[in-house]
Amino acid sequence: MKYFVTIDKDTLEVDLTTHPPTVDGQPVDADLVDLSDTGVRSLIVGGRSRTIVASPGERRGRWEVAVGGERLDVDAVDERTRAIREMSGGAEVEADKLITAPMPGMVVRVEVEVGQEVTAGQGIVVVEAMKMENELKAPADGVVEKIEVSAGQAVEKGQILVVLA
Repeated sequence: MKYFVTIDKDTLEVDLTTHPPTVDGQPVDADLVDLSDTGVRSLIVGGRSRTIVASPGERRGRWEVAVGGERLDVDAVDERTRAIREMSGGAEVEADKLITAPMPGMVVRVEVEVGQEVTAGQGIVVVEAMKMENELKAPADGVVEKIEVSAGQAVEKGQILVVLA
C-alpha cells in the first residue's frame, strides 16, 4: 500500500508494497518494530536504530511523533484517503466527514439514520463487494448529516455514501 506522509510542509510517498520499501521512489533499507502497546517503536534505517513514540492525533491519519526528543506532527494517509481529500477540495475536516465506497459493490444495509450521533469506529454502512460484506465505519465522532444511498443500491469506488457533521 502507498502512503503519503507529510511532516511540516514536506510530503513523502512511501510504498510498502515493494521490498525493500521505497520513499519517493528510492529503496530504503528500513524496518519498524513495535516494542510495546504504548506506541513505542524502533525504526531501523540503514542499520541505525531510532526510538519513536507515536500516538494518534486529533483526526484520522494524524499522528504525534517523538523522535530523539523532537516532537513532530505527522499526517499519514493512504491513496484512497488522499484522493477523497483532493475531491473535497483538500480540506482535512471534510475528508473525515465522508464515508465512501472503497470499491464497486452493492449496499447491503445502512446502519444509521440522519441526525444520529456516531462514535469513531461505529458501523455505518455494509457494502458487498466480491462476495464479501465490508462494514464501513465512522472515521471520527460526529452526527449523520446526509445518507446518499439505500440498501440494494449499486455503488462505484469512491462514491460518497454517508456524510457526517
